Parts: sequence; C-alpha cells; structure tokens
Amino acid sequence: MATIKYILQSKSENAPIYLRLSLGKDNSLKRRIGLYINPKEWSTSTGLPKQTNSKNKNLITDLRNLKEFILKEINNSSSKGIEITGDWLVFKIDVYFERISESKQSEYISDVIKSLKDASKYKKNGKGGIGLSKSRINSYNTLNNFIEALEKKEKKKLKIKDVNIKFANDFLKFLIEDGKYSESYAVKKVSDLKTVCYSAENDGIRVNQQFKRIQIPSMNNDFIIYLTLSEQEKIQKADIVNESLINARKWLLLGCNIGQRGGDLLNITVDNFVNRGGLEVIELKQEKTGTNITIPVLEKTKEIINQGLPYKISIQKLNTYIKKVCLIAEINQPTEGLLFDKKIMRKKRGVYLKWELISSHVCRRSFASNNYGILPTALLMQITGHKTEKMFLKYIGKNSLDYAQQIADFYTLQALKEKKEPKLTVVKSASN
Repeated sequence: MATIKYILQSKSENAPIYLRLSLGKDNSLKRRIGLYINPKEWSTSTGLPKQTNSKNKNLITDLRNLKEFILKEINNSSSKGIEITGDWLVFKIDVYFERISESKQSEYISDVIKSLKDASKYKKNGKGGIGLSKSRINSYNTLNNFIEALEKKEKKKLKIKDVNIKFANDFLKFLIEDGKYSESYAVKKVSDLKTVCYSAENDGIRVNQQFKRIQIPSMNNDFIIYLTLSEQEKIQKADIVNESLINARKWLLLGCNIGQRGGDLLNITVDNFVNRGGLEVIELKQEKTGTNITIPVLEKTKEIINQGLPYKISIQKLNTYIKKVCLIAEINQPTEGLLFDKKIMRKKRGVYLKWELISSHVCRRSFASNNYGILPTALLMQITGHKTEKMFLKYIGKNSLDYAQQIADFYTLQALKEKKEPKLTVVKSASN
C-alpha cells in the first residue's frame, strides 16, 4: 500500500518541502513540491507545519489535499498499467498546483504565450489560413514582456486561469499608470491577452471563463494625421536639392496616391505595374494581411512616376527624410498628436508642427481621406484593406456626409492641372 510523508532536508529559513512516496519495500520516491517553510514552523512528529498561524493552517490543508490527490492518481494510473516513476510524481504535483495541465502544458501566462509563438506556423490566422504574421508574433513578444514586468511587480508567477475581468482592469491600469502607455495601446494589449486565453482554452488548458466577458473598448481615433491635396501640392513644388530628400518626396507622394503601408510601398518595383485589359494597375500582396491588392494607376500616380520609380530605402530612413521634406515644404500647421519623447521614452500627447508628426503611415490615411467621396468606398476599402465600411470611416475620422471639402479641394486642383495626360514610363531608378 502506498504511503506519503512530508519531510524537510534543510535548516535554512526557507527550506523546501519534500514529498516522500513509499510504494513498497525498497521502492520510494522523493520530490520537491515547490513550497517552502521555516524549519522552526515545522513539526517533525506530525510531518506537517505547526498550527501557529493562518498561513500554516492553509499550508496544512494544501499538503493534506495533495496527499489525497496523489494517492487517488496512483490508483488511477495503476489500474491503467502506468508505471509510477519520479517523473510521474513531479508531473502530478505540478498538475495539482495547476502549474501545468493534464495535457502537460504549463498554465503560466508567459509559457502559454511561448507555446503560442512556437506553434505560430500552424496557428489559424485572421485570413482563414495558417501561420501568424511577423507583426502578430511581435505583439505577443511585447505582451510577454509586460506580463513579466507585472509578475516582477507582484512577485509571483501569473497563471492563465488568473485572467478575469478584474485582472484585465488591473493589467490595463498597470500599462497606463506604470508603463505610461496610451490608452489605445494598452487596450490593444488587453485584447492580445484575451486572444491568448482563447488559444489556451483551445489547447485544453483550464481558463477562467470570465475572460470571455472582458470588454475591449472601442477607442476613438483622436488624431487623424493626413496630408491634404493642397499640402501635397506644396510638397511637390518645394525647392528641394538633396538627392535623398527628392527620392523620399517621390515615395511620400506615391504613397499618398496608392494608399499602402510603408513596408508595402517600399517593396514596389516595376514588376508591380501591369496592364489588365488596357488598364494600368499596380498589383501587390500586402505584407500585414496577405491580401492581394489591385490599385488603378491614377493620373497623379502617372505624374509622380513619369520619370521613374524612386530607389528603395529603409522604412526608418523614409520616416526621417519625409519629416525633413515636409519641413522644407512648410507643412507647419499646429496639429494635435502623439510625438515620441526621449525623456520618458514614450509618445507624448501635445500640439506640434504638423511636419513633426509625419511618418510613412500618413500615406495610407491621406489616400483614404482625400479620395473618400471621390472614388467608390468599396474600391477604397479594397485598396486600403479595410474589411468593413465602419472600420474604414473610423480610420479616416469621417461619416458618410463629411466629404464636401474633399470634393471642393479635388476639383480646385483638377482645374489647375494641364489637360494633357502624361505618358506612363516606368524605369528602375529615379532620375531626379
């Protein structure tokens, strides 16, 4: 008959508690259970903590329950012909304390995130296929860093079953107050955590069902930074002599006319320009979404690339150069937005000169904002990659009646253009 006894083997103030399992003559196993106690609080006669305080009484309850659990599992395993080994004992101890699940998966949040990333090549993605994107994996890496920071603050490992409504609220508060992150960014991280919980549940790990009721606020897009058509005209006419800035200006204006993210924009080559049934279009596959996009080559696009495509640069250089381009072009309108502050190493809300807030993302939003009400919304959504009109309208900060000024601006500029349509000539390197 199997018997269990708890023992200490150390005289240190924080001695580990061992479980000794006797299965018969000359057949015993001894393993740490992951709990500790001061030997002065331990009774050698009972093999349990002394009942001197509530903490010890709770520990006694845990040890007795663990003993009953292990003995029950011995009977279950023996009836199935499973050998009782040291590894078996460690596994059952961890299962009891919910350090891992019966499927041998860790129940700690950081370990669940790691497992999710390890299996990223085979996880279902939002496009209905398999394989998580690089940006999604990076999001999980960042989430894990935040979880580890919270664990450090609370001085304990956090389990996936801990994630409930209160946990989500506390995590949100931690990111905003301790981390000094924006509310919209913090909300995204809570959303990522909720996704991790769904993944854990699908993998058979015990979760707190309350996580499904965690509300993800719909954040307003407070700062709609885009370049109007008149501002783009100023940029086009700006007196720029530096070759790198001339090249960056081409990328900026091209991006504002094809509505793609910076990474997709900079990957465009002459091979992306094709003729479909007499119509000049740009065809590409968006890196973030994996969506195949077809973009009509509009008149302004033809003007920009008439003398050749700009040469490729890094996204970091593009972001640096286009700020300088907009500075020279006097895009100086005081504009509210978020700007990175080196002192606090975070983006800081404030009113800045508009050129300071310009980055590659302005391209996609400028295209969407300026063409809303001009091109069919369905076509704009197909080009920008938005799935619903509601998402698209929120992205540009408009409603269905809010495009009169864009139309007026468009036709004013159209009247100033030459009537002769420029000939489309694409070459591999920029000549200006």
